[in-house]
Amino acid sequence: MTGRQFTDHDTWFAQLPGVVVAAGALITDPAGRVLIVKPNYRDHWTLPGGVCEQGEPPHAGCAREVEEEVGLVLPPGALLAVDWSQPYGLGARPIMHFVFDGGTVSESTRIVVQEEELDDYQFADPGLLDSYAPRYVTGRIAAAFAARASGATIYQPQRLS
Repeated sequence: MTGRQFTDHDTWFAQLPGVVVAAGALITDPAGRVLIVKPNYRDHWTLPGGVCEQGEPPHAGCAREVEEEVGLVLPPGALLAVDWSQPYGLGARPIMHFVFDGGTVSESTRIVVQEEELDDYQFADPGLLDSYAPRYVTGRIAAAFAARASGATIYQPQRLS
């Protein structure tokens, strides 16, 4: 053994690139429509969910965010889709999106919108999502539906320009 100096754990991890982790849920009604929410800080609709807190696993972040945003206490089901988004802009970090199966809720399920972050919610026909959201969101939702039908998780990275 030599007198070699190794980098300590914290220093080594601090020099690695970072990534933002986000998680959401594919929640449908009995008619097969998908629950989407309209954040007040975005110009489009998306699945309920959000950014995971430091050290929070994606499935736990999904459950927390869904409860916070729409008042539903749903254990996250299977991981349906993983989506990687490239960083845009100086200092931006890539985002890993995890979409879990939130199941089907009955028509009588009470949705309570978190007014601090959301303007509205609705159950939308999956075929009409292009009128609510950009391609990267609709692609993520389509992948989640396909994964739910096939029983296999789908990895759908956002294409580099």
